[in-house]
Amino acid sequence: MLASVIILAATPIGNLGDASRRLIEALTTAEVIASEDTRTTIHLMKALGIENRPRLIPLHEHNETEKAAEIVELARVGDVLVLTDAGMPAISDPGFPLVAAAAAAGVTVTALPGPSAVLTALAVSGLPTDRFTFEGFLPRKGRVAYFTALAREERTMVFFESPNRLADSLRDLAAVAPDRRVVVCRELTKLHEEVARGTAAELAETFRDGTRGEICLVVEGAAPATADLPTGIAQVRALVEEGFRLKEAAAEVAEATGLSKRDLYEGALRKP
Repeated sequence: MLASVIILAATPIGNLGDASRRLIEALTTAEVIASEDTRTTIHLMKALGIENRPRLIPLHEHNETEKAAEIVELARVGDVLVLTDAGMPAISDPGFPLVAAAAAAGVTVTALPGPSAVLTALAVSGLPTDRFTFEGFLPRKGRVAYFTALAREERTMVFFESPNRLADSLRDLAAVAPDRRVVVCRELTKLHEEVARGTAAELAETFRDGTRGEICLVVEGAAPATADLPTGIAQVRALVEEGFRLKEAAAEVAEATGLSKRDLYEGALRKP
C-alpha cells in the first residue's frame, strides 16, 4: 500500500488553458482538498468541467498555522490536495506552515508543478535570468528604506505589488535607483496582459492614474562593485571618523566592495 501524501498543486494564474492534465486528474479524484478559498476552488472545478465533490478545508493566512496539524493527520490516512487561488502554494501564499509541519512529522510532501507568476514575469522581462531573487510583496510603509537595503543586490529582483500602490512604490524605487531598468508585468496570461518597461520614474508616470489586476515588478540588479583599494581605505577612514571601530569599518567596506578586509585594515592604519 502506497503511503499517503500532501500534494501541493499549482493552479492557473489567469488562463484556464494552463491547467495541467495532472491537476485535472488530481481534482477529479481528490477526496480532501485544503484550499485558500473554497469558493475559488469550486469555481475552478466547475470551469474545468469536474463534477467531483471532495471535502473542502479552508487553509488561508488567518488559520494555516492552527490547521496544519489537522491536515497533517488527515494525510496519514489519505492524500490531501493543497491549492491556493492561483499559482503554487507556499510561494507568497498559504502553505509554508503546513509543509514545515508535515516535514517535522515525517509526512511526505510532493508537488504538481505548473504556472508561476514569478517565473513568468522573470522570463518575459528581458532582464538577466541567470541569477535572481524573489522578494515577495513589497511593504506598505518604509519602502525607501526597504529599497535602500537592497540597493547593492546584484541579482534581478522580482516583487509582488498591489495595483493601488504601484505608482507610489515606483516613485520610492526611483528615489533610490533612478537609472535601474524596471519591468511591470500586469495580468500575466490573461486577456489584458501588459508588460511595460522603463526606469522606475518613467513607469511611475505611466501608472500615475492607477491600474488594475495582478502585478509583478521585476527590477534590474545593481552593477558589481568596482572600488579600488585606495578608495576603499578612504571609505574605512571616513567610517572611523563617524565613530566606527577600525575593525568594524574595514569589515563593512570589505562586505560592500569585495576588497580584502585585511588590506583595508592595514591600509587605514598607515598614515595618509
